Amino acid sequence: MVAFLKYSLIRLALFAPLFVLFVFLGVGWFLAVIFAGLIAFAISYLFFQKQRDAATASMHERFSGRAKPIRTAGEVEDAAAEDGLVEQNPDIAVNNDKRPGTK
Repeated sequence: MVAFLKYSLIRLALFAPLFVLFVFLGVGWFLAVIFAGLIAFAISYLFFQKQRDAATASMHERFSGRAKPIRTAGEVEDAAAEDGLVEQNPDIAVNNDKRPGTK
């Protein structure tokens, strides 16, 4: 995910000064966005292939199903507490597959 963030920041660093330049030249806000976006895309596509490939690989890893789930410290703590309660009370069945309110 760091590679994706890095590549996104590179593209933003290209886009922002181009946008300011086109606004300063007086082409209008809408055209400034279009021109800056196209030029930033072209520059990043031509000169930042290694960063783009790393960003693509990190996104593929994240969405492929092989990556570990991202959990907050609170979620990990809650899961540990739930596991402890289930181990202490083996006669209680926990079924998380059902929607609330259905039997």
